[in-house]
Amino acid sequence: MSHAAIQDRKTPPRPGRPSSLSSRALPRGSQPLFAVVATALGVGIGMVAGWESKVQWGLISALLFVVISYVVTSAVENRRQAKDRLATSIVWVCFILAVIPLFSLIWVTVSRGVKALDGYFLSHSMAGVPGFEPGGGIYHAIIGTLEQVGLATVISVPIGLLTAIYLVEYGKGTLAKAVTFFVDVMTGIPSIVAGLFLLSIMLMFDLQPSGLMGALALAILMLPVVVRSTEEMLKLVPNELREASLALGVPKYRTILKVVIPTALGGITTGVMLAIARIAGETAPIMLLVFGAQLINSNPFEGAQSSLPYYIWEQYRVGSEASYDRAWAAALVLIAFVMILNLVARGIARWKAPKTGR
Repeated sequence: MSHAAIQDRKTPPRPGRPSSLSSRALPRGSQPLFAVVATALGVGIGMVAGWESKVQWGLISALLFVVISYVVTSAVENRRQAKDRLATSIVWVCFILAVIPLFSLIWVTVSRGVKALDGYFLSHSMAGVPGFEPGGGIYHAIIGTLEQVGLATVISVPIGLLTAIYLVEYGKGTLAKAVTFFVDVMTGIPSIVAGLFLLSIMLMFDLQPSGLMGALALAILMLPVVVRSTEEMLKLVPNELREASLALGVPKYRTILKVVIPTALGGITTGVMLAIARIAGETAPIMLLVFGAQLINSNPFEGAQSSLPYYIWEQYRVGSEASYDRAWAAALVLIAFVMILNLVARGIARWKAPKTGR
């Protein structure tokens, strides 16, 4: 008897039972087709109804896309596949609704920011340039932002890292619960409150505005982000690594320095970069504590300074066409700065990620 005959005898066919969950199935390109039909219907309904807002057209199209996907799938396939297609359609619609404002913001900022963005704009300050006239640049604002964010990072990262290590490796009892509670409270503090807190200290001790005072306010905002991100990364380190190191007689502090922190270094660095990106656009503390300046001030410990967020607000307040162009160009530089930090964070996270092997 042949091998094929033996296989046929071992696995007899089962008549009446389909080979898949449904004998009918929609073609693979049905979802894009549904999107095109829903968009055409949404635009048509919007035009017939006299709606001028493209947002209304988009919302109607998204709703029609979900309805059409569910109805057609129910008619052609079955209710189980229709529910699955309904969930998939809702996820896609939510994703598109979240991405469209982001791309719209980037498009408007780039299209309006490139008008004034050039080498001269990046290498000169506003010294001697009236706000309502063309010219000037953001060099002084870039210097202020780099120095203030750098000082805030130097202040908050060591404190946040040590706090997270205490909470994960040593923290027990009332003190650890109190620290966790206050870190959670600090996470929700508005930036203006941090600025007012430092402003009250300035008034009490008769201190002058400077980049350092703005950096202290930014450090207050950055600290809980660093603590939370570092704490979560340290918790992801397997306890087996700690136990293996301690079993070899290594002291706990050396285990933390040589085993725990290097293992979580990629995630810790990513959290720090994201915290820096979070404070880079803060304006309220800078307005209260740094006061802004038209000249280049490279000393963050003395005298008023500017920053990119403050420069944007300052130029927009002037109200002329030239100042609007400078504000959009500065906004483009700030977005590029934040995007570079996020890319660096992703690169470091991938570089320092634990290598997996077989």
